[in-house]
Amino acid sequence: MTTEYIKYYDLENYVLTDVRDNFERDGHLTAFDFFCIVIWKANRAKTKIAQRLIKYNPDIEQSVKELTGKIFSASGDKQKLKVLIDDYKFRLPMSSAILSLLYPDNFTIYDIRVCDTLTNFKGLDTVSNFEKLWLGYTNYIDSVKKYEPQNLSLRDKDRFLWGKSFYEQLNSDLKNKFQK
Repeated sequence: MTTEYIKYYDLENYVLTDVRDNFERDGHLTAFDFFCIVIWKANRAKTKIAQRLIKYNPDIEQSVKELTGKIFSASGDKQKLKVLIDDYKFRLPMSSAILSLLYPDNFTIYDIRVCDTLTNFKGLDTVSNFEKLWLGYTNYIDSVKKYEPQNLSLRDKDRFLWGKSFYEQLNSDLKNKFQK
């Protein structure tokens, strides 16, 4: 059997299909699938996250299985985020990316580009009190859900807002000839 390497080219699609299906079926992720999510969100963070997970268990495969098993068995959305933020010391952008790909109807990615469009949520990722962070993040999710157009899924609203920020920034850069 040969590996179908082409499926890894569109990493978001792979994560939203194969990885999510594996997670729902098995109740945890393999290290490979987990790091596909990490790399999709921020390739530069993979080493730092791997080192963090190895502190919990030197067997990275087992460490990922334990972490993602805790997420899977957490009683609700708040507890799922709490596992990543409080128990494993992940930051909100990565935590929300992981959860938005595993639970795309419940979570959206906390992203600076989306914050540029929504304007009220910059700095939320620096809040250290989990209860305040959770309140701010749920308000962020609500703002994403309320944004027009209304016919989009939460995941597609996230894409729409990111795309809007990208479009506006590039047009501004072109107008200003890439000068600040």
